[in-house]
Amino acid sequence: MGCNMASVFDLDGRRALVTGGASGIGAAICKALSRAGVQVAVSDLDAGRAQALAETLPGQAFGIGMDVRSRSSVEEGFQAALEALGGIDILVANAGVSSMRAAVDLTDQDWDYNFDVNARGVFLTNQIACRYFVERKRGVIVNTASMAAKIGAPLLAHYSASKFAVLGWTQALAREMAPHGIRVNAVCPGFVRTSMQEREIAWEASLRNMTSEAVLAEYVSLTPLGRIEEPEDVADVVLFLASDASRFMTGQGVNVTGGARMD
Repeated sequence: MGCNMASVFDLDGRRALVTGGASGIGAAICKALSRAGVQVAVSDLDAGRAQALAETLPGQAFGIGMDVRSRSSVEEGFQAALEALGGIDILVANAGVSSMRAAVDLTDQDWDYNFDVNARGVFLTNQIACRYFVERKRGVIVNTASMAAKIGAPLLAHYSASKFAVLGWTQALAREMAPHGIRVNAVCPGFVRTSMQEREIAWEASLRNMTSEAVLAEYVSLTPLGRIEEPEDVADVVLFLASDASRFMTGQGVNVTGGARMD
């Protein structure tokens, strides 16, 4: 069954809530959605930065403060987005954090910090969105996982574990939501040029007694397409997953890694 390609990529008039939207991959996703005609609620722990980005977007956009670790904050933020946009069609659960330490040196705080944001944040935002989507028999969710959700990453064992959780949740939720007309997918980025990556390079250089330049060069060498990934590389795939062009895809963890992962 074929479709008009212009129409399946047309997102004009749809409404999206993006978590962790004020910077990095999240900001690139907000910009890509807005350029495609989507009305965007930019949510972030820093409400001021979220509003500042929203004011730069070409379409209708709003900034909302949200702490994805807190059920009450997510519920309040989701309701604010509903009121601002008049409804929500797309959730992009992108908020995420990382820290780096050898597994034997991890603290409870390291573990909890990564799981509270990366795993609990996806659980809360997805659950609250699904309760809304189920009533309407439609909706699209895209979660930001990681290449580290496919293979454990040294010095990032706790982060990998949290992202494996995101991918497992995405697959299970997709099966539950499919009868309700709701699709749930994830993107798995690789070595992306963001402020988070800058911190990770500095940490890894220190932990491995290397220079930051050597760590970055290693990242490039591990990427067959031969460069560091840009946030826009991820955002364009999110746009695809949010559109009707991916209408028969659900439960997928889509690699966006430049070939660094191919499974």
